[in-house]
Amino acid sequence: MSAKMDVDEPTIDEGLYSRQLYVLGHEAMKKMAVSNVLIVGVQGLGVEIAKDIVLAGVKSVTIYDPEPVTIQDLSTQFFLRPEDVGKPRAEATVPRLAELNAYVPVRNLGGTAGQEITVDLIMGFQVVVLCGIPIAKQIEINDWTHQNGVSFISAEIRGLFGNVFNDFGPKFTCVDPTGEQPLTGMIVSVDKDSEGLVTCLDETRHGLEDGDFVTFTEVQGMAELNGCEPRKISVKGPYTFTIGDTTNLSDYKAGGIFTQVKMPKIIEFKSLRESLASPEFFMTDFAKFDRPATLHAGFQALSEFQVQHKRLPRARNAADAAIIVELAKKLDKDADEKVLTELSYQATGDISAMVAVIGGFVAQEVLKACSAKFHPMVQNMYFDSLESLPSTLPSEADCQPVGSRYDGQIAVFGKSFQDKIANHRQFLVGSGAIGCEMLKNWSMMGLAAGPKGAIQVTDLDTIEKSNLNRQFLFRPKDIGKFKAEVAAAAVADMNPDLKGKIVTRQEAVGPASEDVYGDSFFSEIDGVTNALDNVKARLYMDQRCVFYQKPLLESGTLGTKGNTQVIVPFLTESYASSQDPPEKETPSCTVKNFPNAIAHTIEWSRQQFDVLFVKPAQAANAYLSEPNYLESTLKYSGQQTDQVGQLLSFLVTNKPLTFEECIVWARLQFEEKYNNDIRQLLYSLPKDAVTSSGQPFWSGPKRAPDALTFDSNDKLHMDYIKAAANLHAFNYGLKGETNEAVYKKVADSVIVPEFTPRSGVQVQINDNDPVPQGGAAPVDDLDALIAKLPSPASMAGYRLNPVEFEKDDDTNHHIDFITAASNLRATNYSINPADRHTTKQIAGKIIPAIATTTALVTGLVCLELYKIIDGKNKLDDYKNGFVNLALPFFGFSEPIAAAKNKYGSTEWTLWDRFEFKDDPTLQDIVNWFQKEHKLSISMVSQGVSMLWSSFIGKKKSEERLPMKFSKLVESVSKKPIPPHVKHLIVEVMVSDEDDEDVEVWNILVD
Repeated sequence: MSAKMDVDEPTIDEGLYSRQLYVLGHEAMKKMAVSNVLIVGVQGLGVEIAKDIVLAGVKSVTIYDPEPVTIQDLSTQFFLRPEDVGKPRAEATVPRLAELNAYVPVRNLGGTAGQEITVDLIMGFQVVVLCGIPIAKQIEINDWTHQNGVSFISAEIRGLFGNVFNDFGPKFTCVDPTGEQPLTGMIVSVDKDSEGLVTCLDETRHGLEDGDFVTFTEVQGMAELNGCEPRKISVKGPYTFTIGDTTNLSDYKAGGIFTQVKMPKIIEFKSLRESLASPEFFMTDFAKFDRPATLHAGFQALSEFQVQHKRLPRARNAADAAIIVELAKKLDKDADEKVLTELSYQATGDISAMVAVIGGFVAQEVLKACSAKFHPMVQNMYFDSLESLPSTLPSEADCQPVGSRYDGQIAVFGKSFQDKIANHRQFLVGSGAIGCEMLKNWSMMGLAAGPKGAIQVTDLDTIEKSNLNRQFLFRPKDIGKFKAEVAAAAVADMNPDLKGKIVTRQEAVGPASEDVYGDSFFSEIDGVTNALDNVKARLYMDQRCVFYQKPLLESGTLGTKGNTQVIVPFLTESYASSQDPPEKETPSCTVKNFPNAIAHTIEWSRQQFDVLFVKPAQAANAYLSEPNYLESTLKYSGQQTDQVGQLLSFLVTNKPLTFEECIVWARLQFEEKYNNDIRQLLYSLPKDAVTSSGQPFWSGPKRAPDALTFDSNDKLHMDYIKAAANLHAFNYGLKGETNEAVYKKVADSVIVPEFTPRSGVQVQINDNDPVPQGGAAPVDDLDALIAKLPSPASMAGYRLNPVEFEKDDDTNHHIDFITAASNLRATNYSINPADRHTTKQIAGKIIPAIATTTALVTGLVCLELYKIIDGKNKLDDYKNGFVNLALPFFGFSEPIAAAKNKYGSTEWTLWDRFEFKDDPTLQDIVNWFQKEHKLSISMVSQGVSMLWSSFIGKKKSEERLPMKFSKLVESVSKKPIPPHVKHLIVEVMVSDEDDEDVEVWNILVD
């Protein structure tokens, strides 16, 4: 077997793996790409693990499962079809697994039905994963792997229970336990003493913890610290830490940057044999502190039961459960009987949501074993979601197999609850990574497979290459097609019961599509599941769910981190009730004049991209196509001369006719941005400038720049020229050039005008300072410039091509320009440059993503969906989750209750509203509040229109109060109410009998 293993040096397809590379990094992926993984047992759990690691890009995946496919396997094994029943599982699965990633060979290890895995078959693999294998066999295999440097993972799912065991050997080195970016910061002093106290710049906390290691750069005076061996720190405060004895170092003068150094960690794993006797539990839910010990005994009891009876305990069978309890109590007399009984009841259960949670988790552990990136789970994990069971528990008869693909789910939830699932109606917003996983889980659950069931899916996006790494329903042949359509077709193929049950749309959710997603649409659904990638759309869907009083399942991922939130009408707060603080923005003066980090130069170059290749072309097109463009635009602009001058430059004086002229333009841009502008800044603020208090101006975060002299032999300089020339040519529809020599020859031949810095140029030093304005040009000069512009009529039909920024096309020069522009500016300011890959992430605001987290988070959402279908109505029935697979960490909490407001003796939450039917008059509403609640209305508004207030005057009042509400809205807003709008949300200001303002909920007028 080992002779077949592939070991050549890997190259990484950044187009495919882009989002995952930002999670794992190149080094970890290179290690993965020489790792061969064996998965034994490919029912639902095995195939989920295999799917995620094939997508991630290991060297090869081999599966072993010669047992014949049964109809029950289709409960969770999404790569099997009804026609596969009777075929060996691995044989039926390999072709569909292999389609996921052309770079990862997927092999079948063969074997015949009834043949167990043996040690001789596992040699030559770096990681071995056993799924649902009896404990005796696990011990046999693990005894060998523990001695032979092979990482071992075993995992098992029984209904709503799951367990995982890790053994990566007696001494496993983890090179990066957290995966977080190393912390870095500026320092202002280092004491010369036995402690070596380091003080950081007072505006930024260092964020370090005791025991971290740091090194230094750019320290003046105590230069021995620069590039020193990592020094262990002790935290003294948010801005101070000690680094140990510095008495034998030179005296500190100024400056310096500390950088955290990630130190490898050695982890000592016990074998399975040892761990059964003395387990080390990894907690997944601190509210279930005693659960792992009970389940440790329970799963061993299940394995023993299987050996004795050649079967698993029957669904909800009390006699079998009594045997399991007795077996478990022999191992742990304190084990919880109720939990053990439920474990026995569910032993034949197979739940797709649990498969996703445990499968995603195990797949990430496999990647840790291959790459040594992130901290492995130590060592025994038990997870359950008993809260997902229906409030009315099913009977034994209701849980008997019926010979259907849903038998694994029926064994846990019962046949009558299966019918509820089948007739449920969900709206899935987004069918990207989370959307694909959600649809896969729903198809396995049989969601919407019944006569009344329906799934609505919307996504306006089409499929791109970088999606294929984690949006597993898509294949290379689907690139360019609509995500929602391809995903719906793929899951209807997985479960033919969904054929005709999924409605796909391309309209984005938002105010503009309320005619599509309006009253009738929301009346036809039972709930909404968000699979979105932006906060704005999440907030909008949250607002719609509150309005229509529908439950909402919310989730998101960021690399190895994931979160889930469940929003239930009249019970929980909504998504908008609590939000993250806004991201800290870089002050504009820092980006413009005083960068000190690569992120600042990337932000500057992203702005340059718009200033050079987007906005001028848009302005020129607007001038050529919009009547009176100059009058209407310049009237409100303080930079009229600059704007007209730019139009003149782009349309007349500097309009290129050949590509060579674009190269000349690029060379002059280089001179202006990286030489002239820097010389001007240093003329206004010389390197020896001092502040009003006599301190050096260029110190701390302000780094003094140096001008660059163009050198056509410097690759970075020429990268800028090439990218800028090609983008400028694109604006004019000119064809680019592939011959490198042409760029060099033309750039070297450009005669660059002499530059002399100007006196009196103001520099904005803080964002609070006024922005320096160019002196207003005399009107005569402006008129003279305008007179030189060609009339739009003389250029009828002529248009420029503004560049539309696209980060994922490596041939369009967009990221090439931003990388070169940023790194040149970084060179000006002596900042370490960033490679193209890093620049692309920051400039493109790319969210790191990996299939493992997506699978796990989606599984957690589906465990909550069972509760929503059941109609649970207590806060403690539900769980919001937060996970970080890198650490690993699980955290669960009850959702926060909807905040209660009060007026008089009436309590209300965001879910409540006053409803008025049959289009009443405004007077009717005013009278009702007075009569029913003794509240006086002082103002009424709808949308942006103020409809009435107590101070609008008698005449208007007399006109408006008797009007029907719909007529009043149309009259004041001067717009008809769209036909799809059946309800109007109305806000009122009211006061009580003491004339005190009272806050009340919104009004809904039908």
